[in-house]
Amino acid sequence: MRILIVCSGNAPTFDFRKHQAFIYDQVEALKQLDLTLTFDYFFINGKGFTGYLSCLTKLTEKLKSQAYDCIHAHVALSGMLANLQRRVPVITTFHGSDINLPKSRIIAALVDALSRKTVYISSQLARKALYANKEKQAIVPCGIDFDLFIPRNKVQSRQQLGFSLHKKYVLFSAGFNVPIKNYPLAKSAIELLDDESVELLELTNYTREEVALMFSAVDVALMTSFSEGSPQFVKEALACNCPVVSTDVGDVQAVMGEVAGCYVTSYDPIDVAAKIRCVLASKNPISARAHVQRFDNRLIAEQIRSIYYQLNSTAQPLLKQEGLT
Repeated sequence: MRILIVCSGNAPTFDFRKHQAFIYDQVEALKQLDLTLTFDYFFINGKGFTGYLSCLTKLTEKLKSQAYDCIHAHVALSGMLANLQRRVPVITTFHGSDINLPKSRIIAALVDALSRKTVYISSQLARKALYANKEKQAIVPCGIDFDLFIPRNKVQSRQQLGFSLHKKYVLFSAGFNVPIKNYPLAKSAIELLDDESVELLELTNYTREEVALMFSAVDVALMTSFSEGSPQFVKEALACNCPVVSTDVGDVQAVMGEVAGCYVTSYDPIDVAAKIRCVLASKNPISARAHVQRFDNRLIAEQIRSIYYQLNSTAQPLLKQEGLT
């Protein structure tokens, strides 16, 4: 079976593994699971509704040059572009921003209606969708590379990254310049700690291997986002037994609510600072890896493969009926 992955390629000096890591990891797990699956990629260069739709001609040419069993589009706008052709059936995965923002839900609802199958990365996200067709819907979170994101020795991890052995490091979930990640709240909370030994690090321009090391090197992972779907940052931190402090976004409460030493916080900087202080003061390492075992990429790949084969078994008779094969 040949699948075309459609997703954004808009980042400067775009690197699929770095900028679309959750999609890259999923595809690699699928390749290892099933050698009969073949993947090609269509990276969208263009922002916003018109930017995405401007890529239709190139996508059409891609589909003429190679026969595909299905298109797997990631986020609603990619799904919209993919569904402008009706020859190849489309699976659309909704990741968060395409559902969480009210102005995006109308487009998402249309994409849901046009797609042959839809995937929501959390049940919380699916409940926000307008007019979602539950008969063709699946809830499948993005997975974790459990071979890469493992607990490591803190001292050795810091030495490899060139970090001080004497500081207390708080790892922010993204670059400081990403508005939806709410850096001002994180900055205010760190300032309230009034501790010069605490340093807030932004997560940007690191390789996947370096990110995995950072979760073992830092003292706490901090997420203050306004909106998320099912944040990889939290799941990958927990896989490394890194304590997490996070606002109540996406499925964070469900993912880590029962992990001792991790905290869900309000948007009050005093509350965020207090929870960070609790983590920094604790002498007890957390034990979270087993708690997120269900997100192992190998298990997620089995669910996605099942969707591919289910779609393929129903798509061929329909295409013949519609005269498209």
